[in-house]
Amino acid sequence: MEKKIKKNDLKNPKIEKVVINVGVGKISQQQEFENKILPEIINGLSLITGQKPVICKSNKSIAGFKLRAGQTVGLKITLRRQKMRDFVAKLVNIALPRVRDFQGISLKNIDKNGGLTIGMKEHIVFPEIDSDISKFDFGLEISIVSSAKNREEAINLYKSIGIPFKKS
Repeated sequence: MEKKIKKNDLKNPKIEKVVINVGVGKISQQQEFENKILPEIINGLSLITGQKPVICKSNKSIAGFKLRAGQTVGLKITLRRQKMRDFVAKLVNIALPRVRDFQGISLKNIDKNGGLTIGMKEHIVFPEIDSDISKFDFGLEISIVSSAKNREEAINLYKSIGIPFKKS
């Protein structure tokens, strides 16, 4: 006799994971990319997140984009549990207020499944990065994945966490 596990429909949504992506794009065409620029990006991401990024390589060559198979196209980090909570707290309380001309995050950044995507043009807004020492500046994309069933649940979750949204 099997026991059926009943799911609670009133359960509050929570953040499941945070994915940080950095695309290297045209930067990978520069000389000394593998030796100088890529290690600096890896070091910067490791300082920000406390975790080493995974290097994403292209699967096939695309002549229109001057892309070869096996060439580095980006870096990604998936944060879960305590590192995720620490990162979100640092993002909300320290990094976002330091962004120049920050008005708040648009509600359009939340998709229908409850995921929030934030694009940052500079990684220097994080306190671990010293702008005097950092020779190379890169942007990053932060995707916060929640267990919310719809957009409204997700908006309430993100507001309760303290993510600043634009006044509508």
